[in-house]
Amino acid sequence: MAQKPAASPRSAEGGPLELFLEMMAAERGAAANTLRNYGRDLQRFEAFARGRGETLETAGADDIAAYLEALHKQGLAASTAALKVSALRQFYQFLYAEGLRADNPTAAIDRPRLKRPLPKLLSTEEMSALIEAAAGEDAKALRLRAMVETLYAAGLRVSELCSLPLAAYRKGQPFLVVRGKGGKERLAPLGRRAADALEAYLAERGEFLRDGQASPFLFPSRGASGHVTTARFAQMLKDLAVRAGVEPSRVSPHVLRHAFATHLLDNGADLRSVQQMLGHADITTTEIYTHVAQDRLKDLVFKAHPLAKKKR
Repeated sequence: MAQKPAASPRSAEGGPLELFLEMMAAERGAAANTLRNYGRDLQRFEAFARGRGETLETAGADDIAAYLEALHKQGLAASTAALKVSALRQFYQFLYAEGLRADNPTAAIDRPRLKRPLPKLLSTEEMSALIEAAAGEDAKALRLRAMVETLYAAGLRVSELCSLPLAAYRKGQPFLVVRGKGGKERLAPLGRRAADALEAYLAERGEFLRDGQASPFLFPSRGASGHVTTARFAQMLKDLAVRAGVEPSRVSPHVLRHAFATHLLDNGADLRSVQQMLGHADITTTEIYTHVAQDRLKDLVFKAHPLAKKKR
């Protein structure tokens, strides 16, 4: 068995785990929830490694493989195991890059195979039906229309939509300034229809403010959060689906984000541009939409191509 690397003197400054989490926060802008999850996962592996006579800093590839095997025997889902492997990979890559280890023990560890479910889809006709069903002249109808149009036009995460600051939109600008995961800013496209819906809503926005009070949010509410919550908007979409004649179980804020990406690719957009608009850090996350587009093309060929049709 190969000799394990000795602990580096530098680890005494705060420990390798603390140094790693500080780097993730300072250099990569990791969110607080991500830092908590990474810290918890690495501490659990550390406890496992100690049972094998190792520490978090000195554990080797065989220790990591044994840990993953133990997780598998516990019935851990592949998707959850993949997240734990990701934490280990980034941690040991950090140690290697910083000179705290002479090797990266995760280099030979395979990522758990994931069978990623394809996202639910809405057709362009169904999206049009949803938008049209949101028609109305009162303040609530105008707000709902603006939120649906904006989500579909810009491909936002529902958390990004609901917490959009008022300053994110400026009349005449063809984009929104969005602060996404990890505090990273991006420009999200905003078509003419969405801009018009926002303008109509903004004329009535004061209806959602407490008397005499201002709000920093584009979609304020009088609730504790100060803005429309993600749960409330999800329910608004379910109600809208009923009015539009679309099965409510097929409609959610995330499904509208899927529709944004899929419809762009269907109409010739390139994957890298869609990645940037969605705010994905890794293009492999965006690639799921290419599978959706391919499956739809395959179905179209089988249904429409004369050689694919059964002889009568």
